[in-house]
Amino acid sequence: MNQKTSRRTFLRSSAFVGLAAALPVEKSWADNLTQESPELLPADKELVILFQGDSITDGNRGRNKDPNHIMGHGYAFSVASRVGADFPESKITFYNRGISGNRVADLKNRWQTDTLDLKPDVLSVLVGINDAAVLINKKASEEDAYDVFENTYRDILTQSRQQNPNTLFVLCLPFVYPVSKVKDKWEQYKNAVASYTERIYKLAKEFNAVIVDFPAVFDKAQKKASIEYWMWDGIHPTVPGHELMAREWIKQVSSKLKFLKRYGYR
Repeated sequence: MNQKTSRRTFLRSSAFVGLAAALPVEKSWADNLTQESPELLPADKELVILFQGDSITDGNRGRNKDPNHIMGHGYAFSVASRVGADFPESKITFYNRGISGNRVADLKNRWQTDTLDLKPDVLSVLVGINDAAVLINKKASEEDAYDVFENTYRDILTQSRQQNPNTLFVLCLPFVYPVSKVKDKWEQYKNAVASYTERIYKLAKEFNAVIVDFPAVFDKAQKKASIEYWMWDGIHPTVPGHELMAREWIKQVSSKLKFLKRYGYR
């Protein structure tokens, strides 16, 4: 095996350290996998990473196969561009299927085409802010809304787990801040998002998912600049805000995809 082949094998192998962790039969060797034993994982498997969600993930992405626009201009683009450029030998495929305005029910309606058919090894989901907006504006029953959100979210994750038991789930926490029109209903938004967040934590534990706590990142960032610098309308990040999200995503996912630790985000 030449040096280039060996490096490609290692990168692909390292990427799958965490993907099998959910299966008890494989957990022991996955936990003990080292750089010296890449043969424990298939070298011919190329990683597929899918970003799902609403407008924050969408990032005004293209709707065709034009490679210049397919990832949009948000955090998903930043992750894909950085990791793709640094690990070209691993041939990671990135997809962005976020759609502006989507709630978890909308994800369910298009789950087959926009998720299952793509067969992701890593599935990242950011959803909840539109569910909160609909709840607030329509004044629906809060308890019913939270239960429906949780059950629908669980359903789509279950579909993916049934398709591929090794799927690594990355559940991102929704966020909202008192900027612009959000100020008018700040307490309602804050309480609704907090309640949805509780349900997401519950699902993360159930599905052994990586949690990406974006709110904590923006809370910390306000020590350096006001929230308006990071979040232009209280919901959608600015360019620097998306960069913070990309760094945090890589940082948290590196707990499972060990090769991402090269970035050193702490």
